[in-house]
Amino acid sequence: MANHGRPGAIRKSKKGPSTGTGGHGRKALEGKGPTPKAEDRTYHKAYKNKQLSERSAAKRGPARPGTGARSGPKGRATEELVTGRNSVVEALRAGIPAKALHVAIRIEMDDRVKESLKLAAERGIPLLETGKPELDRMTEDAVHQGLVLQIPPYEYEDAYDLAETTIAKWKKGHISNAPIFVALDGITDPRNLGAIIRSVSAFSGHGVIVPERRSVGVTASAWKTSAGAAVRVPVARASNLNNALKQFKNMGIYVLGLDGDGDVSLPDLTVATEPVCIVVGSEGKGLSRLVRENCDQIVSIPIDSAMESLNASMAVGISLYEVSRQRSA
Repeated sequence: MANHGRPGAIRKSKKGPSTGTGGHGRKALEGKGPTPKAEDRTYHKAYKNKQLSERSAAKRGPARPGTGARSGPKGRATEELVTGRNSVVEALRAGIPAKALHVAIRIEMDDRVKESLKLAAERGIPLLETGKPELDRMTEDAVHQGLVLQIPPYEYEDAYDLAETTIAKWKKGHISNAPIFVALDGITDPRNLGAIIRSVSAFSGHGVIVPERRSVGVTASAWKTSAGAAVRVPVARASNLNNALKQFKNMGIYVLGLDGDGDVSLPDLTVATEPVCIVVGSEGKGLSRLVRENCDQIVSIPIDSAMESLNASMAVGISLYEVSRQRSA
């Protein structure tokens, strides 16, 4: 059938012949493309939550990048959040440094909330009333019970600078006892770190050295376990523990590794009155091979043969006691 010069083809239907569009309706047939994400649809709840998160992030400002001297390897979170009413009130009781206390809008009050607000106010910690969606986002949907304590990153000293400064003070007579440090090799439990900091403080030690990688840092849990000693004892970071130990030896610091299969028994130690750095490994693996090679002596603690090993913090406490005893003898 002829099309009489029209651009569209002639189609037949029950209502009779009709003219096609000649391809002009192709765009309508193609549709509107893929469905936008929920967070990009202005009428969707996810869009509103996204806008809330972006406004909150803008108020807080850009996060500080992690560095070896402050908050660990690049990419690691620079701040810590303590969540839940029990955890928050215990952290505030322990005097853990805090940047802000986030409190849910229209929170249901109980004794823990009241005490948390009181302690935060006494210490001058900012109180921020925050919506539940934002608290959920901040904590990645952890159980926060309407309370979130924001902990700033710990300000680590440099291991070499700490040792050099301490040795200089000792030589000038500003420090009566020879410097004593504790270095951690492969310790990952923050409670161990907190207990070690507490022991170092109890026996007048001058600092704790932790590696920058694959090691525990000063977290809220470590602060709490230290029972306030983290305020008095500096924790320094070494980008490479073995290099730091070599530098210590060049400064005249004796590096002593703790291990059950030691060269000398702790009571027979002869360098206790000199500057020393006690190195302790994890309870399971002990000292790494390279760290052992960089120690001046491997020291063992006499224990019952039925006991395979001691907890790292316990071993450090016993060793510090013996060094202190020999120095006062």
